[in-house]
Amino acid sequence: MPVKFVDGKLVLSDMSTETITENTVAINSQHDNRRLKFVLERLVQHLHDFARETRLTTDEWEAGIEFLTQVGKMCSDIRQEFVLLSDVLGLSVLVDGLSHPKPENATVGTLLGPFHTHDAVEHEHDTSICSEGKGEPLLIEGKLTDPDGNPIEGAKIDLWECDENGFYDTQYADREGADMRGIYTTRADGSFVIKATRPVPYPIPHDGPVGKFLKVINRHPYRPAHIHFIIEKPGYDKLTTALYHKGDPYEYSDAVFGVKTPLLFSLDKLGEERAKKHNMNPDDWYLNWDFKIVTDKQAKDLLVQKLKADLKKYGKGDYVINDDGLPIAALD
Repeated sequence: MPVKFVDGKLVLSDMSTETITENTVAINSQHDNRRLKFVLERLVQHLHDFARETRLTTDEWEAGIEFLTQVGKMCSDIRQEFVLLSDVLGLSVLVDGLSHPKPENATVGTLLGPFHTHDAVEHEHDTSICSEGKGEPLLIEGKLTDPDGNPIEGAKIDLWECDENGFYDTQYADREGADMRGIYTTRADGSFVIKATRPVPYPIPHDGPVGKFLKVINRHPYRPAHIHFIIEKPGYDKLTTALYHKGDPYEYSDAVFGVKTPLLFSLDKLGEERAKKHNMNPDDWYLNWDFKIVTDKQAKDLLVQKLKADLKKYGKGDYVINDDGLPIAALD
């Protein structure tokens, strides 16, 4: 028997390449958290299968451990190298898509990225998130609605972007507070008026282990010009997304796979009338963009539907309902 019990207790003895996986799964499953049990079972199975399939050597295992150690050492309060690693491996986009499926008439999500902070300040409409002299001014107007076009009042729009040099405020050693980031609250009609700057392409931080990894595998570190957004309101599914400048040189080779066609925008000049209204210059930039979000219930119903389909697709047709109301594979 690969897994051995004596007096109801699991006995680990003489582990081999043939018995280690089942025994690891068994000893990790001696608890009542069904979701954790399922996740660990699949993690161990896939991790061990990866080692078997690749015939992973001790030297390669040690190199991998050292790489992850260096990734950890690079992390700080204002830099998350593990998020960056997840981004360049495509995992961030995958997890967002799995966790937050969207109906066709809702704004699609994309990855968070490593530069979001929790110190952004709230702004009045028609005021700028940028300090004086930053970049080429950009006015962003739009509305937040549900998929049927009904306005959503009181939602928080948290946005952040890099400056004209391609750096986020957190990348400056003399940072004194939030810059190029801010929070707005949607009006009764769902509208918002934001002043930012025209985004520019930039490289992700490549002075650390993730950058070295990209160089080894002959990939560039650049991202197309974009602006990040998080939109939240109680009762609605949190939207993490970004808008990308159409025609950017890196539109089709984003280092972190974030670009999606529905999120591409083109800019116009502000023009005399809008410039006068918003105390800007006619040659400044203008973007009109509407966001559409769904309720928590709509999001959960769609997620449950897709989870059931995926479980069946991957041979896990039998399922139980977890404590959070989501279906997971039934392992016993």
